[in-house]
Amino acid sequence: MTLRSLAASAALVALCLTGAAASPALSAEMTRAPDVPFAVAAAQAAAPDFVGLGNWFNSAPLKLADLRGKVVLVNFWTYGCVNCVNTLPHVVDLYAKYRDRGFVVVGIHTPEFPFERSASNVQAALKRHGITYPVAQDNDSRTWNAWHNQYWPAQYIIDRNGKIVLQHAGEGQYEQIDRTVARLLNANS
Repeated sequence: MTLRSLAASAALVALCLTGAAASPALSAEMTRAPDVPFAVAAAQAAAPDFVGLGNWFNSAPLKLADLRGKVVLVNFWTYGCVNCVNTLPHVVDLYAKYRDRGFVVVGIHTPEFPFERSASNVQAALKRHGITYPVAQDNDSRTWNAWHNQYWPAQYIIDRNGKIVLQHAGEGQYEQIDRTVARLLNANS
């Protein structure tokens, strides 16, 4: 590993740990006035598909290709994680606010502990938190690994073309996430 690639890796890890947008161009875009058109060109790599998922709740099984043309928030979480639970009201509210405009949330429930693998426990958590958007169980962490995810909770926003435009780990950044979704929904509409 060269010194340059090591420095680049360290910078990426620092961005992920702080919950910052991984794209400097997108970060700059998010600080601009709301009436400035959103630059979809700031998008990153194509989002990986969902793989190895078990039970689906509130939906038939989905593939990212099924969601092309929509703005998607993929939310990695587990019901036993207090930080995940703290983000759920914001995700539920965001879904309610934008679902009629072409916005979809897909929850990927990836358990940290054995008791979180139970479908009935996940179903009870969905009811307890008022979650009506699609949620899939990722008990073998296959989607988690395909996305190279490392954190609970983690949110990935995907544009209408299937590109990841923002990723955030942890709590917070709710206004930035809302602005990003709104701008993507308003782009080319």
